[in-house]
Amino acid sequence: MTPRPVVTAEEAHACAALMRQLRPHLIDAANFVACWQRQTDAGYRLIAVWDDHGPIALAGFRITENLVHGRHLYVDDLVTNATHRGSGLGHRLMDHLKDEARAEGCAKLILDTPRTNTDAHRLYEREGLTYGSVRYAIVL
Repeated sequence: MTPRPVVTAEEAHACAALMRQLRPHLIDAANFVACWQRQTDAGYRLIAVWDDHGPIALAGFRITENLVHGRHLYVDDLVTNATHRGSGLGHRLMDHLKDEARAEGCAKLILDTPRTNTDAHRLYEREGLTYGSVRYAIVL
């Protein structure tokens, strides 16, 4: 059960239901695939762990650079199917992302998470991530 890149629209389509567990605002699989394609054109990558029935965990990320953090891997999405949570798949994805960041010459791995997502906070702290900033946003 090694994470592998999602490279085809068919694979992305298979990931849509799982991504909706994290991003319930996604309308349907076609909407997700179209968004995945646009983001992929801009450097977004999606990896997934699969079993015989489809994807059971996935992570979306990009390699980027800014003045605050330098070159870093930013995790946009990280989700394990509700039926598989607690099985170590989040750890497996995080290990893969850390390895990818190192291979890409990144100084950091960064992600944002809602303050209310305490289950994810525990995973991230076990993985060595530390609370580093507060993000503010406004809906326009």
